[in-house]
Amino acid sequence: MLKVQNVTCGYGRLQVLWDVSLEVNGGEIVSVIGANGAGKSTLLNAISGLLHCTSGRIIFQDQEITDVPSHRISKLGISQVPEGRCLFTSMTVFENLELGAYGHYRAIGSSGVRKDMSQVFEIFPRLEERQKQRVGTLSGGEQQMVAIGRTLMSRPKLLLLDEPSQGLSPLLVTEILGVVVELQQRGISILLVEQNATASLALSDRAYVLEMGRVILEGKADELAEKEEVKKAYLGSKRWR
Repeated sequence: MLKVQNVTCGYGRLQVLWDVSLEVNGGEIVSVIGANGAGKSTLLNAISGLLHCTSGRIIFQDQEITDVPSHRISKLGISQVPEGRCLFTSMTVFENLELGAYGHYRAIGSSGVRKDMSQVFEIFPRLEERQKQRVGTLSGGEQQMVAIGRTLMSRPKLLLLDEPSQGLSPLLVTEILGVVVELQQRGISILLVEQNATASLALSDRAYVLEMGRVILEGKADELAEKEEVKKAYLGSKRWR
């Protein structure tokens, strides 16, 4: 589904990624783990078209999308839930979700938007209860639900999730990551960036370890979780679910 081939990119003169390659197959959850500053978010931004690649190729469903504008990439079926959520806090839950359908509103019409909204409420019943509430008044966990729900309104085939558990209590982390598994069951492929490496590897099919902008390890998630160097560097004693 997605192939990142030897991608190098960064911010101006600051190079962050060096010759990075990875793949996401249809129906997979693939994790990227690594320390702060390893280049995880930069990788997602490059895939989303938010960053220019100085070299390498990005291919999605056999179509090259290297340096394709981000709005076109979204229409092709790649959507990103950014780190920090980036919500419109003065607007209601309903309005934030509705904005997620903006890119294909002409194609699906108001009836399609209502159908997609009902599916989001099926996944996140709490959002239906709070749909008229301003997002800025919600808890952190509820705001993360809005961020994921808004992205689902764009009907993604591949969902890029950047630190979905950031700032959440352990109970909400379990709930949000449980939703990630449910989305996979609904047919959405997922590329997950998550500092909670234990949880990330527990729910993923495959994983990549990013260090200083380079992929240093890759393989099946359960096998990586057993590697001594991964345990020492990224895994604590706590288990997820």
